[in-house]
Amino acid sequence: MTKADASPPPATIKEPRTERGRRTLRKLLDAAAIEFGEKGFHEASITGITGRAGTALGSFYTYFDSKDAIFRALVSDLSNRVRVTAAQALDVEMSPLETERRALAAFLSFAREHKEIYRIIDESEFVDPASHRRHYQSTALRILERLQNGAKLGVFREGLREEHAWAIMGMNVFLGLRYSIWSEEQSVDEVAELANSILRDGITARKDDPADSARTASSDSEPA
Repeated sequence: MTKADASPPPATIKEPRTERGRRTLRKLLDAAAIEFGEKGFHEASITGITGRAGTALGSFYTYFDSKDAIFRALVSDLSNRVRVTAAQALDVEMSPLETERRALAAFLSFAREHKEIYRIIDESEFVDPASHRRHYQSTALRILERLQNGAKLGVFREGLREEHAWAIMGMNVFLGLRYSIWSEEQSVDEVAELANSILRDGITARKDDPADSARTASSDSEPA
C-alpha cells in the first residue's frame, strides 16, 4: 500500500490491566457484535450492549467514551480475529495454493459462526469510513504478501500486484456472503476448493480441449 492509500490508525482501546478487566472488555466487544449485528449502528444502544454483556454502565465507560468508540474498536477487533483465525489454520510447510485454500476455508467458517461481521463491516463504510477502508486494505496486504511469497517459490507467476490481491479478496468476500451468510448449503471445504481451482487452473478451456478446438474452428470458418 502507498502512503496515500494509508488510512488513519484505529481508535485506541483503554487496555485493561487485570485478567478480570480483559474478560470484561471481551464481554463488551462480544455483546457489541450482537447488538450492532441485530439492530445496526443507529438503533443499537450502550445500555443494550451492557445488558447483553451483563456489566454495569460504568464498566463500559472504563474502556469506551461512546457508542462510536466501541463500534470502531469492534471493527478492528473483528478484522483482527479474522486475521488470527486464518493464521491459525496455516502452516509454514503448506504450499502457496494450499495456504490460500485453508485461509479461505477458515474465513468461511468464521463468517458462519459470526454472521454479524458482514453487517458490521458494511455499515462501517458509513459510520467510520477509515475503519472500513483499513479492514480491506490490511486484508489485501496479507493476501499480496502470500502471493509474492508464492512467486518467490516459483508456484505463482512473477509480477503479481496489489490488483491481484484485491481481486482474490473480492472473490472470497462474496463467496462468504453467498455460502456463509445467505446459506450453508455447501461445506466450507467444497467452496474453498472451487475457489482454489480458479487460482490453480483459471477458467479458460485448455488448448488441448477438443470442444474448445471445435468452437475455435467453427468461429474461424464463419464469414466476416
